[in-house]
This record gives sequence, C-alpha cells and structure tokens, in this order.
Amino acid sequence: MARKITLLFNVLVVILTLTGYAQAQSKNGSVSGTVKTSDGNPASYVSVGLKNTKKITQTDEKGNFLIKNVSPGTYFIKTSAIGVSTQEKEVSVIAGQNAEISFALAQSTSQLDEVAINGYKTPNSKPINLGKIAIAPRDLPQAVQIIGTQVIADQQANSLGDIMKNVNGVALGANRGSVGENFYARGYSLGSNNVFKNGARTTIGGSPEASTLESVEVLKGSAALLYGGVSGGAVVNMVTKKPKFEYGGEVLMRTGSNSQYKPTVDIYGPISNKLAFRAIGTYEDAGSFRDFVKSKRFYVNPSLLYKISEQTEVLVQGDYLKSDYTPDFGVGSVNSQIIDYGREKFINTPWAYNKTNTATAQANLTHKFNENWKLNALGSFQSYNRNYYGSERIQANSSGVASRNLARTISQEYTYNQQINLNGSFNTGRIKHTLLVGVDADQSRVTSNAFAYGKNPNGTYITALNYGNVNLFDPNTYYGSGVMPEAFAITQTLAPVYRYGAFVQDLIEVTEQFKVLAGVRYTDQKTASSQALNLESGVVAPGATKFDDAFSPKVGLIYQPLKTISMYVSYANNFIPNSGIDVNSQALAPSMVDQYEVGVKNDFFGGKLTANLTYYKIINGNISQAAILPDGTTSSVFRQLNGETTSDGFEADITGNLAKGLNFLMGYSYNYMRYTNTADVTGMIENVRLVGTTKNTANATLFYTFQSGAVKGLKLGTSAFYTGKRNGGWNDAKNAASLRLIPLGAFTTLDFSAGYNWNKFSILAKVSNITNELNYFVHENYSVNPIAPRQFLTTLSYKF
Repeated sequence: MARKITLLFNVLVVILTLTGYAQAQSKNGSVSGTVKTSDGNPASYVSVGLKNTKKITQTDEKGNFLIKNVSPGTYFIKTSAIGVSTQEKEVSVIAGQNAEISFALAQSTSQLDEVAINGYKTPNSKPINLGKIAIAPRDLPQAVQIIGTQVIADQQANSLGDIMKNVNGVALGANRGSVGENFYARGYSLGSNNVFKNGARTTIGGSPEASTLESVEVLKGSAALLYGGVSGGAVVNMVTKKPKFEYGGEVLMRTGSNSQYKPTVDIYGPISNKLAFRAIGTYEDAGSFRDFVKSKRFYVNPSLLYKISEQTEVLVQGDYLKSDYTPDFGVGSVNSQIIDYGREKFINTPWAYNKTNTATAQANLTHKFNENWKLNALGSFQSYNRNYYGSERIQANSSGVASRNLARTISQEYTYNQQINLNGSFNTGRIKHTLLVGVDADQSRVTSNAFAYGKNPNGTYITALNYGNVNLFDPNTYYGSGVMPEAFAITQTLAPVYRYGAFVQDLIEVTEQFKVLAGVRYTDQKTASSQALNLESGVVAPGATKFDDAFSPKVGLIYQPLKTISMYVSYANNFIPNSGIDVNSQALAPSMVDQYEVGVKNDFFGGKLTANLTYYKIINGNISQAAILPDGTTSSVFRQLNGETTSDGFEADITGNLAKGLNFLMGYSYNYMRYTNTADVTGMIENVRLVGTTKNTANATLFYTFQSGAVKGLKLGTSAFYTGKRNGGWNDAKNAASLRLIPLGAFTTLDFSAGYNWNKFSILAKVSNITNELNYFVHENYSVNPIAPRQFLTTLSYKF
C-alpha cells in the first residue's frame, strides 16, 4: 500500500509540475519565421536571436526557426553567420501568441556553400546523409563525426585512409598487399558492408578516389537499425560533390615526391532553370617510396540535378574509377619478426599487377508532400572487377629466405541497392514526433575464378607454384627469372547474397529538454547456393543456401538542459551472420551484438567550438567457436555459439573556428577489444588485445589563413597523427604450442603545410612525416607494409 501511495504522489507531482510549466509558457509568446537566400532557397543553420537576450537558435535545413518562451515586449531579431551580412528587424511579442517574421539574405546558395567551406558550422547542428532524416547530431544518441571539404583540401588528402586519420575511434588496421585498406572501428573490422557512397553500399577495392569528395560522414557505433548487415563499429559514408545552379568550377594540379602528378577538373552550372550539372575528372600517375611500385588512376564523376517542381527533384550521379597499381606486400617477416632491412625494398615479382575497374550509378528521388513530410527513393548499381597476379605471403625463415608462391585472381562483383524512406513530423498533443519509416534491399553477385599453372603427369592440376625463393637480405635475389608463368582458370564460382529489411524510428520530443529516440529493424538475409563451375568438365557443384534473420532494436534517451548541451545514453544491437554447422548439422544462427553508449555533446562560444565525449561497451556474447563434444574433445567440424568478446572505449572530439580563417580539429580515442569468455582448453586466450585493433589514437589539425595586412591570403597549417600500440600476427588458442602475436609499437607523424591565396589562384605545399618516422601496418605476418617516409606534396588551383 505504501508503494502505491508513493507512486500516486509522484504522478501528482509530475502532473502539477507540467501544469505549472504549461501555465508559465502561456504567459509568454514565441517568434518564428524563415530565412532564405537571394535565389529563394532555404538558408540552413543561420543563427537567429533576440538582441540583448540569451534567446538564440539556428534555422533548420528548411530555413525555419522558432524561439519559444519569449516575454511580451518589443525586440530586435538578428540573423548572423560567418561570412554572411547581418540583418536586424523589429518584432513585437504578445503573450500567448506567435509572431512571424522572414529574412532574405544577400548571399546566394552557392555563396553560402563557400562560407561553409571557408568558415565553420557546428557539427552538432548539421544533419548527415547517413541518418536518412534531417535530425541534428545533437538529437542522436550516438557519436557522429563529419570530415568536410576544408579538411580534405587543407590536408591534400588522396586516399580514404588519409581522411580517416581524422576520425577518432577509427584506425587503419592493415593494408594487405596495398590493394585494400582495412579499417577498424571500436574493435570491429569495417568491410564493404560498412562503407557507403551517397548512402548506398560501395566497394573499397581499388581504393576509392577521395580528393574530390565533398565530405566523409562517420556514424559510430551500431547503425544496424538503418542499415542491415553491418558490424557494430561504425558506418562510413563518402559524399560526392553535387550540381549547382550557378556557373563555376576549379582546375587543380597536384604534384609530389616520387614523380607524382595529378591534374583535376571540376565544372558545374545550370543547363536550364530546372536542370544543373557537375562533372569532375582526375588522372594520377605516381611512383612510390617503394622500389618498382607505381600506380595509374583515372576517375570521372558526372551528375545531373533536375528540379521537376518545388516539391520534387531527381539527382542522377555516377562515377568510374580505373585503378592500376603494383600489389605490394611490403617487407614481410623474418622468423615472424619485423626487421628493418630497408623500407624501400620490394619483394614481389617484377611483373606483378593489380588492375581494377569500378563503375557506379545512382538515382535519388526526393518529394516533399508538404513542410512536414518527405519521401526519398534511391536506386544504386555498382560494378567492380579485379585482375590480379603476383606473389604473396612473404614469410622468411631465420636466415631471411622466403618462397614466393604465386596467386592469380579474376573476380567480378555486381551490387544493387534500393531504398525507400518516408520521414515527417507531427504532434500527439504537446509531444512532437519525428518519424522515419523505410524499406531497403541489397543484392550482390560475385563471380570468382580459381587458377592452375599446368598439369602433373597424372593429369591433376598444379594449383601451387613457387616463383622462386628470395633472400630478403640479398637484393640480387629479388628479381628472380623475370618470367611470368602462364596461369589458366579451372573453376568459376558464383556466390549471390540477398538482403532485405524494414525499419521504423521515432524521435519523441517529450519536452524541449527531454527526448527519446526508439526504433526497430527486421533484416532477412539469404546467402544463396554458390555455383562452382568446372571449366573443363562443365560440371556444376552447388553449395548450401543459408538464411539469417533478426530484429535489431535501438533506444536512446537524450537530455538537453541547455540548447548547447546534449547528454544521452543508448542501447542498440546488430547481428553478424556465421558460417558452419552445429552438432545437429544445422546452420549456425547469427551472433547478436549488444552495444551500450553514453555521451555528451557541447557547443561553446556561440557554436564556434564543439567538444563531444563518448564512452561505449560492445559485447558479443555468442561468438562462433569450435564445438566441445560430449567426450570433452574439440570438434574440427562442428561449431557452437558460446564464446564472448568485449570492446569498450572512450572517444573525445574537439572542432572549432574561434576566429575568422582559423580552423582546427583534434581528438583522442581508447579501445580495448579482447576475448572475455572462451572454452577452457581450446578456446582463444582471453584478455589479450585482438589483432588489428589499436589501443590509442589521437589527431590534431590546425590551419590559419591571414585575413589582413601584408600577409593577407597566407595559409599555415600543421597536422599530427598518433597511432598507438597494436598487435600483428594472430590471436592464439590457450593450447597453442607458441604465441604468434607480433607486438607493434606506437608512432606519431607530423605534417606541415604552407600556402597562399590570391584572387582566384591558390597554392598549397605540404611536408608529411617531417621526422621521417618508421613503422608498419601488418596483416597477419606476411603483409608488412612500412609507412611512407618524409614526402612533399604541392597543389596549385584556379577557381572560376
């Protein structure tokens, strides 16, 4: 009885409090309105405030703003943004009423885009494409980071890895054969399922072109609610540049160490008052600090934007990347140890090659039913093929002698993606809802070949061939015979995968300070029967078909005591499909991964400084491991789901623009990913950092452009990147005869940049890794790739 009385008393207190709050609100008024550019488009994220008060807000992506709880009286309302002409208007506020007022800025949409490039907008305010809905990151109960155009241009980034060094909690774990960067986020490897381009899954084979990107968005933690089939670490979205309804463009020439040169052309403008275009093209020819390693790349990215009406527009875009480069497995290992015998030494065959072609096409339809409801439909297609030949696995004995077994690959991948997302806002009483409902589908068809190098006298295929042993300490043995053995395909395997999903998400604004984000997704994945065709006999060997499905819920609580502070706690889960069968010969169920996250997002000095802190814990409580049979022995055939991994960590993000021309970002992350529960004898060793994961990372970038005086237009900048301790080799079982981990030390690289802007011309030069630091990224113990030494890079550009 006492408990019931206490509960009733608490309910009455809450009701009386809310009633008093509502009565207090009714004594005041509000101010709302819109801000548009000179060409009639919404002006997003412009500051709007009442002079001589603390009432300040920002326009949303539609240019709308609302200032609540304003005492009756006459005020001056002011709009402001970096690089934008300030405007003031008088407004009268009456108790219980809303005053409406509108502004038209002198700047056009493209001019505001330039402000966004050269200035700064708080990242906690600008929605990201990965969110599939216009929700500001401060209202999302998970960490978000955006690397924008300015950082990409200032750092003269070429690869996705160059950009990702700025993202806390994401680290390069390996660069196997220099044919694919392998990133880890919060301990989880990010494969193609976790990397997107303009919201659709994309391959990272061939290394995506990064220098022409508008931005890179990273949604950390689990994104399984919005995207099925992703790991729990993060999802990454590469955003390409879009058409504009104003003529303009840029021509660049980039040149650097090792005979690198890279011209780029970017042109955009209107075709009519409803149709605009953009075309970007670049070509790169470069050597390397590594002997005999070179690359040639050609990239083109055309796009069209058609505004059918005020409510409907279609964006069609595509790109094509031809990337030919030398596969390079680095310096390898000597008796499973890394020895510095020259970071430039190239051990692959002299004729090794890796040729890739990637083509994508996307159509994105957006329709606004009204100011509150919008529909988005996306269709995407991607083709990726790879033609590769060379030697791998540089694993030398204690004398430095290693065999060079050949590997030949031809693969073709076709990927299709479809999405339909409906989002809108509505009220139920005094509670505001921002709803997102979506369905999506992915289909992937991968065809790969197995090769042979001849036949044995008994008619069987020769499927392994050593190009010839090499002594790592004797460069005279590197070249070998110089003859490329003939290889021919013997089987062709088709492996289709189909994935379908539906989800619903609602951001519930209970009060102005307290919000709840909740949602659930259902994903169904079919790994269809593979078809292995014997090219000699014509016989097809079918594989097994596997079905996986799961619900992925998410819930987060957000508390915003001030407009500039957002605190949250959240729970989400995702599933990871498993291969193999259990003791009953049934396919293994997927592993369910639980993630818990708590964080705080802060804006200071009117949004000129942002500082976000995040702590997380991710638990996979049912990982696949070898099954324990009734007699206590370990099965070599069957698997079971009872192992556990735990990943926990901390991330700190600081970005800002405290003065005009000054841009900086910095951050720190800590991660500890390890096995925490495995089988007693045959299970993996517990509480040892998993291979590929990095303990600590930190980054800091500062650029300043002088705004006046004799040095007006001079730009100076510096970047520092710290990569902490990590492990190469392999994590081993408890009964392993010897441990195969390769501990890797921490290292820091420091870059310095200087440039000058004059009218439409600019030049920017960079010296990277000034201290000539030496370290390695290691895949297992055979792809040991040294980091680049001190290098130079210069970009000359002209904007028109």
